[in-house]
Amino acid sequence: MILLADSGSTKVDWRAIKDDGTVVAINTVGVNPVFVAKDKIIEIFTNELVPVIGNGVDEVYFYGAGVVGDDIINTLDDCFKAVFPKSHCFCASDVLAAARALCGHKPGVACIIGTGSNSCLYDGKDIAKNVKAGGFILGDEASGGYLGKRLVSDFIKGLLPKHIEEEFVKRYDLDYPKIVAKVYREPVPSRFLASFSPFIFEFKDDPHIHALLIDSFSQFITRNVYHYDYKNLEVNFVGSIAYYYQDILKEVAAGLGVKVGKILKAPIEGLIEYHKC
Repeated sequence: MILLADSGSTKVDWRAIKDDGTVVAINTVGVNPVFVAKDKIIEIFTNELVPVIGNGVDEVYFYGAGVVGDDIINTLDDCFKAVFPKSHCFCASDVLAAARALCGHKPGVACIIGTGSNSCLYDGKDIAKNVKAGGFILGDEASGGYLGKRLVSDFIKGLLPKHIEEEFVKRYDLDYPKIVAKVYREPVPSRFLASFSPFIFEFKDDPHIHALLIDSFSQFITRNVYHYDYKNLEVNFVGSIAYYYQDILKEVAAGLGVKVGKILKAPIEGLIEYHKC
């Protein structure tokens, strides 16, 4: 059995490809090894995967946010071996997952815009160039966390239009101390900030929110995509923000001279095709 994983900070999309070709879909909470402890990762695998697929896994391909450096890869390898002792494990970044899902075996520019954001130049096999994402504090332009940060910042500064501010107050039990506590004292603040994306989507045609979105996607393209050969290659996107806001994303990209290729909500189906070849 082959086990594929597309792991973000929020959730993991798993696909188990059995020997007869049937595919089993499983979803679990996020397994970002930067934030989630080793024993907790093993617990997630044991309690949420094994009851569904058993432990007869031969190959694991785990693509995820935070899979950077040998220490992280070795930690994940240990976790998989503890639960699936016979497995051979390949762990790589969610950026490679995006590239393989979007471009297959052809060169292109692959971008992620979901809870976080990232990008790369892909040569058809591996990542040839990667502008560092920076995380939700130093980068992650246009991501759910970034959009949420912009919205909440405008709220606490009193910059939101009155009708949006009133709806925000009515819908969320949040004031300044609670916001500060969630952003600066609780784990995975990007997840909290990204949770406001549906609210932002509701008001995407409001001039204030539309301008926020235009600026955010412009920042992503000029600070990331412009580092690659975007004039000669298609620029492809995966992630919930890219998918749901694709009309605005395409508008911004066209204005900045970028040719958009595929836009996928999630990479997992593309990864199934890649690993079946």
